[in-house]
Amino acid sequence: MELTIEKVAAMVDHTNLKAYATRDDFQKLCDEAVKYGFKSVAINTYPVKMCRKMLEGSEVLTGAAVGFPLGQMSIEAKVYEAEDAIKNGCQEFDYVCNVGKVKEHDYDYIEREMAALVAAARKAGICCKVIFETCYLTEEEIVEVAKVASRVKPDFVKTSTGFGTDGAKPEHIRIMKQYVGEDVQVKAAGGIRTFEAAKAMIEAGATRLGTSSGIKIIEEMKAAGYR
Repeated sequence: MELTIEKVAAMVDHTNLKAYATRDDFQKLCDEAVKYGFKSVAINTYPVKMCRKMLEGSEVLTGAAVGFPLGQMSIEAKVYEAEDAIKNGCQEFDYVCNVGKVKEHDYDYIEREMAALVAAARKAGICCKVIFETCYLTEEEIVEVAKVASRVKPDFVKTSTGFGTDGAKPEHIRIMKQYVGEDVQVKAAGGIRTFEAAKAMIEAGATRLGTSSGIKIIEEMKAAGYR
């Protein structure tokens, strides 16, 4: 794929998941997302209603982070949070899988959890992304969760929250892409702070980028002569 500024910007989930983010911070985030043509704003579930209103009339989606950042909630709690975010206007959500259950190799639990969250998204007609938190997983565990996704078919699988010990790696993108099947896309997130990093993720197969450095990435592309 030939990279253009417009194409890369349309992959960016413009992110602010900080605990101390204020209304002014969210207004800035939304204004920037509109200005640069980003795909969405990625926020925690509380500010969803506010950001949806701030983005009214634009094409930028209001995303929500569910079970964030640890994923250590019951399936029922995650579904409730997702449904609450949907009620408040979210147009897609990213949820953190139960990493402990992955480490136990309890893939039946992971499949039940994924099916419940995907069902909540399907009922609302919106996009669901599953966060693996790959920094804590072995290659075999990444493969097994990707195989679950190939059966359940969320819209995306995603590498990281950005709150773990490491972020996205091209090799993990390639593994996820290989095993999720043609119906599931891959989102890279965590530590993507430069255009070179973003380009490496895209070349590995990512079609969405979660980053708080989207503006820097686009400005680097402009400086490098991309159009």
